[in-house]
Amino acid sequence: MTDLIPAPRGVQGPWRRAVPLTEATALWAGPGTETAEHWLRATLGAALGLPLRPGPEDARDAVRLRLDASLGPEAYRLTVSHGSGVEIAGGDAAGVFWGAQTLRQLLGPEAFRRAPVGGRGAPYVLTDQVIEDAPRFRWRGVLLDVARHFMPKDGVLRHLDLMAAHKLNVLHLHLTDDQGWRIEILRHSKLTETASWRSRTKYGHRDSPLWEDKPHGGFYTQDDIREIVAYAAARHITVVPEIDVPGHSQAAIAAYPELGNADVVDTAALSVWDTWGINPNILAPTEAVLRFYEGVFEEVLDLFPSAYVHVGGDECPKDQWRASPTAQARIAELGLADEDQLQSWFIGHFDAWLSARGRRLVGWDEILEGGLAKGATVSSWRGYEGGIAAARAGHDVVMCPEQEVYLDHRQDPGPDEPIPIGFVHTLEDVYRFEPVPPELTPEESAHVIGTQANLWTEVLENQSRVDYQLFPRLSAFAEVAWSTLPPPSERDFLDFTRRMTTHYARLDALGVAYRPPTGPLPWQRRPGVLGRPR
Repeated sequence: MTDLIPAPRGVQGPWRRAVPLTEATALWAGPGTETAEHWLRATLGAALGLPLRPGPEDARDAVRLRLDASLGPEAYRLTVSHGSGVEIAGGDAAGVFWGAQTLRQLLGPEAFRRAPVGGRGAPYVLTDQVIEDAPRFRWRGVLLDVARHFMPKDGVLRHLDLMAAHKLNVLHLHLTDDQGWRIEILRHSKLTETASWRSRTKYGHRDSPLWEDKPHGGFYTQDDIREIVAYAAARHITVVPEIDVPGHSQAAIAAYPELGNADVVDTAALSVWDTWGINPNILAPTEAVLRFYEGVFEEVLDLFPSAYVHVGGDECPKDQWRASPTAQARIAELGLADEDQLQSWFIGHFDAWLSARGRRLVGWDEILEGGLAKGATVSSWRGYEGGIAAARAGHDVVMCPEQEVYLDHRQDPGPDEPIPIGFVHTLEDVYRFEPVPPELTPEESAHVIGTQANLWTEVLENQSRVDYQLFPRLSAFAEVAWSTLPPPSERDFLDFTRRMTTHYARLDALGVAYRPPTGPLPWQRRPGVLGRPR
């Protein structure tokens, strides 16, 4: 079986000679391959009922893991050889792990279950072949918004497993917004006591007349976060936290009214927001607010080892700052031209603060307005333009344009799509997405460090809805992020759909409630719930 997703760079074979995997198959792991060794026993071994006991390197038909300095970062070479067994060589530990993911695909859908289904009566058989592979981008990300609708910890761990199965390696975890605060901050307990719960929730687009009239919320304790980060690291996935500033902050202001522009609005009367859209209530540009969020980020840095920390910076209306004597005094004190430069100063403060602690700030492309902070990396979401400007200015860029890879947007223009939001992004549209704009020079293109699919959860109230919006499009995105593909118009979408026929069986074994190629199943529809098609 060679219907691999994402597509590898090179395959020799398969040839006809068989290599069996049986209860007697040994697993030998060289130094530095421990994560793949553990995963193979705990996940693949459990699925197939194979103990994969430790054995000598020269055991017949063994599975061998080793590092190979001749291979690049995250690259691997998977060799299946009659009489010798399976060898996965990686340029680093991550490369070995991605090779183990490919081995799992070669073994068929049964390898994606949690326990053996039984009744085979024969060993699992591979055929002679050599697969050589390496990723195109080092940032292959997925944004998961747990602020609008909270996803319990087990759902996040499951999401990490689905990412690993597709060789995606960055989880951008959107932890705070107007509608909820999802991370425990010990020095500011009201962020979870008050800001993590809202009294009710708009059902559908913000123009919908429907409400879910019950409290919604939840948060991750610091030990939950440590568990998520460790689980991700064991799968060579980096978790990048996002704490939104200075906009998207009503939940925090509801807990601590002094964070808002109290000289303009009655911040003490604010509650955690229960609807969707761009919220006018933003943080005040005061020293007290800076100190508050420095305290938040100190705890965040203790929990997340990621070199990158996302600070949001998007959709920040300036009306309150224009009306605020405090904000206007700050603009005058700093000698700034306007409110856009005030936001740039705000973001620049945390850029310098994070840089002093060995971290790098990431923000949405609005942080370009008023001047880009010195060390910032830009998440380009409002199209390609922000990313192009940032790359030309020498800043790193993660391409995630709304018009291409916002996977909360609808998958089809048909009337049966559940709560249709935004632009139509079909499976083929996502497969033909190109992260690097052709107008960039090779030197500028090197600043596009990767790409990311974003999933916002305003209308995704549970795991089944998340599954439906992500898959199968996330499988196409994973190939765009990993594989070296031809230009969009030359990509073989028919071959991809052929390989997806095999991949759907893997998703079935994983229990993924994906959108079928023929359209939503009756229970996946949401008739009568208002969306906002574009």
